[in-house]
Amino acid sequence: MSQLQHPQQPTTTRRLIAYALVYKFRIIGAMLILCCAVGAELAGPYITKTIIDQHLTPDVSQMGPVLKLIGLYMGLLLIASVCNYSQAYLLQSTALQIIKNMRMDLMRHIQRISLRYFDNTPIGQVVSRIANDTEAVRDLFMSFMATFVVSMMQLVGIYVALFILDWKLAAFCLVLPPIFVLIMRIHLKYSKIFITIMRARLSDMNAMINESIVVMPIIQAFRREKVTLEEFEVLNKDRYVNQVKQFRIYALSSRNVVGTIGSLVTAMVIWYFGHASLQAVISFGVFYAFIDYLGRIFQPIIGIFDQLTNAQRAFVSADKVFTILDMEGQDVEKVERTARPEGIVKFENVTFAYKEGENVLKHISFEARKGETVALVGHTGSGKSSIMNLLLGFYEPAEGRITIDGNDITQMSKQALRKDMGIVLQDPFLFAGDIKFNVSLYEEDISLDRVKSALRDVGAATFIEQLPNGYDEQVVERGSTLSSGQRQLISFARALAFDPSILILDEATASIDSETEGLIQQALKVVSEGRTTLVIAHRLSTIRDADQILVLHRGEIAERGNHDTLMALGGRYAKMYQLQKGEAVVG
Repeated sequence: MSQLQHPQQPTTTRRLIAYALVYKFRIIGAMLILCCAVGAELAGPYITKTIIDQHLTPDVSQMGPVLKLIGLYMGLLLIASVCNYSQAYLLQSTALQIIKNMRMDLMRHIQRISLRYFDNTPIGQVVSRIANDTEAVRDLFMSFMATFVVSMMQLVGIYVALFILDWKLAAFCLVLPPIFVLIMRIHLKYSKIFITIMRARLSDMNAMINESIVVMPIIQAFRREKVTLEEFEVLNKDRYVNQVKQFRIYALSSRNVVGTIGSLVTAMVIWYFGHASLQAVISFGVFYAFIDYLGRIFQPIIGIFDQLTNAQRAFVSADKVFTILDMEGQDVEKVERTARPEGIVKFENVTFAYKEGENVLKHISFEARKGETVALVGHTGSGKSSIMNLLLGFYEPAEGRITIDGNDITQMSKQALRKDMGIVLQDPFLFAGDIKFNVSLYEEDISLDRVKSALRDVGAATFIEQLPNGYDEQVVERGSTLSSGQRQLISFARALAFDPSILILDEATASIDSETEGLIQQALKVVSEGRTTLVIAHRLSTIRDADQILVLHRGEIAERGNHDTLMALGGRYAKMYQLQKGEAVVG
């Protein structure tokens, strides 16, 4: 499946707004409450101005109105406090809900993307997109959006009050917003460079940390600790250097510039009012209120500057999130209950390449009938696993077609295709949870009795029943407390519990001991009855009874037949078998 981005995608801003519009009524409600809060807060200086100009006299009779105005002031402060709490709660909870939805969309879409993306992308980078980048976007909605909205409402309210007091000087103060917008644009232009590098380094660091933890035994065994640390230090230092540069821009363009401009403007206003007061043009109350309101202009501006870094980081992260969401994928469709397929697998002249022009499979043709066991053997890179990946629908062939019961698998939904398939990998994976869950995977049709039966069939019941909690024993760290053979038996039971028509064993006996291998071979004779079984095998002794053995060499089928036929042929298979048995190779 192609992973090109869809053409003409909306801008990041529009897509973020689209997420927010889902909760437009909550946001509108928060805005209305915010208007009440801003109005209540900004009434304070005007009330003070009224007290100074009309009631601040030695006349005792004037104390009544003053007390009423003070009471009104305190009541408005209380209203503002309640409104601020309400609007903050609404905006913050809405922001959390928006990010929850975005994170679920991302997780849901990742399961739709072709495996080619994961082949070329470190796991740590994918984790960083889901965890770190969505958290950064959350900061946009929780911090910047709330701060920006509150600040803009405050600025509008302040300018309304300024025009009421003195429209000439208020008109002059209108020059401030364009100046601050220009400063912000310069700040964003240079800051984005460093923030983009910082986010990239963080993603690289996550990928390296994830890789280091997974292969820690190899790192320690080959004494690579120092080299690994040095590689990590390069990434860490690069992120640190760019973060320092970004902080320099922030320190220069935020409080520093805003504070300087604020002081100059305030000094000019004081000079203006001082000159006017000498001519008895304005009252002292107006002078006080204007200075109070003017001082309040710069706090919202500083608040916006303080959140610009979070906003820019969020937009960079949102770009990365939407890049993944724009990748083409296939919907996870609900599979209706259908008749159990026969499981007749047929490859017809199939050619496949992971990279265009580098075919790993060339004109592969074979048929596996119901009840047959078909084994694939060959040296590493011969194409064995690629055949299984195509059959499971993880990739699609460049030429030819693959059918199950005569139906082209490219015309089937992936869920319907895999519904009647069971797979056991060379490296068994156990999920966090108890053992019975790892067999049933919460499939409704798989009862506890069926789980126990599957475990008995593969010979795993004996060691499981000896565990402290039996079938309820918790699996931790991918089953690290169990031996590789025990983990393999559980994953084998998982495939059997789903009762597949097609059973795929991808080198399932490569990492187990001879005794466990014997248990699996015995179980295979029972469970293969009536099923189509495809086996990738390195141990040729495990496939002697296979109905058909395909010997792959450089992506082509070099030999085919059963064990006796291929041994009599004396070709590649015979030489590989003799080498594994320790016999002298003739010819």
